[in-house]
Amino acid sequence: MTTPTPVTPIDAAAHDVTDRLAGAVVSIPKGLLERLAASGAAVLSDEATRAEAGRDWWPLAIGWATEGAVPQRPAVVVRPTTTAQVSAVLAACNEAIVPVTPIAGRSGVCGGSIPVFGGVALDLLALEGLIAVDETSLTADVRAGTFGPDLEAALGQVGSGYTLGHWPQSMDLSTVGGWLACRGAGQYSTRYGKIEDMVLGLEVVLADGRIVRTEGHGPRAATGPNLTQLFVGSEGTLGIITEARFRIHPLPPDQGRRAFGFTSFAAGLDACRRILRRGATPAVLRLYDEAESMRNFEQPGTNVLIVLDETDPALLAATLAVVDDECTSEAGTRNLDVALVERWLGHRNDVSALAPLWRAGVVVDTAEISGSWSALPALFDEVVTSLQALEGTLAASAHQSHAYTDGACLYFTFAGRGPEGDDDWRERYYREAWDTVTNATLAHGAAISHHHGIGLNRSRFLPRALGSGFEVLVGLKDSFDPVGILNPGKLGLPSPFGPSPWS
Repeated sequence: MTTPTPVTPIDAAAHDVTDRLAGAVVSIPKGLLERLAASGAAVLSDEATRAEAGRDWWPLAIGWATEGAVPQRPAVVVRPTTTAQVSAVLAACNEAIVPVTPIAGRSGVCGGSIPVFGGVALDLLALEGLIAVDETSLTADVRAGTFGPDLEAALGQVGSGYTLGHWPQSMDLSTVGGWLACRGAGQYSTRYGKIEDMVLGLEVVLADGRIVRTEGHGPRAATGPNLTQLFVGSEGTLGIITEARFRIHPLPPDQGRRAFGFTSFAAGLDACRRILRRGATPAVLRLYDEAESMRNFEQPGTNVLIVLDETDPALLAATLAVVDDECTSEAGTRNLDVALVERWLGHRNDVSALAPLWRAGVVVDTAEISGSWSALPALFDEVVTSLQALEGTLAASAHQSHAYTDGACLYFTFAGRGPEGDDDWRERYYREAWDTVTNATLAHGAAISHHHGIGLNRSRFLPRALGSGFEVLVGLKDSFDPVGILNPGKLGLPSPFGPSPWS
């Protein structure tokens, strides 16, 4: 079993770690502990395991770790090895009305796997591995606790080699179940799609322990509503995903690269839009504003676009021809050295600077949103300008990271430093920066998340983002989880254990 990678050490001995969030905490009755042990799953209650299970890669928790704290520890960590054990654990917790928070790689950056009301942290990492591959139909069945590199390695050894095509920045840190729970996107999503485009069916355990299977039996089935998509993006609030069936692809035989510099971010966005409008779908189409072009590529005074595609040689040639046509038709565009693409490939998953910045007193985070092409130029300008205007901001920038025919994802980065001696500034600034990004996003009719999900950090925004649709989500929660034990405190949903401690 692969183990999670902690973002930074907790500056305290295990028995001295404290909980930073102030929500109601649910303990585990003795009778429930006995039932959990009887399920066959491992039940862990040592201080070190509980402390690590009390945090994920939410950047605010990195700062708290420097103070010897985590957001919130569970009472116990339960580690099942089979779906049947997951079923038994959930049935027992449902009867006892004890919250259950699913965890695995804990790579999420929105606090989605933090057990904000204590209770049980359900560690799914032992549910791992590639189950089966249908080479004729190009499908694969995978257990939810499988880490990304392990899945790709296993697929690469089948026949002539296959890939899922899902390559998130968190590839080394995240699992299949986490991708599905948060509607994740890989960096090659323009060619392969997001995770919701790849998944065909699921095995899910409901709050009362019932095991259900969704779809997965025939392509593009019309057997009522697509139940699979009810659970994709539900972040463990409607059920616990234990297995999934995916579309897969033969390993690509050819690859091509391009790099360009645009006179403005808006001009680069429009070139991306035109490329996709013509039907070309290069795997990578990433555009950086001037600040990030300088920071990442040492290219001053320009907006760098890097392009990478991998596919059949005939399709590759056609795609790159469209890219060249649309990019060179833009006045002032420069051809750049394709070595910039290799530079991006070498550093695309590097998050090593995150923890040192927080330890140095710098508040830093990223916020990804998605919007239509018509909305993105003005949204980019407003968010970056508004972030720069916040007191304490050191830097604010953006890049376009995933693109589609109707729009794209903008990925904003902000960093700030407060006055010495003001212990509350960090949380105030963090909340104000997130309010700035999200309020502007909603005002422009865009989506408040593209692939990081909602979790705890964005929970306060979801009712407004969904509008009257939020009532439908609440109704689904009441139907699938009437007692309310599944990942409470997330998605802005009502909880029987009290209000969310970060709202």
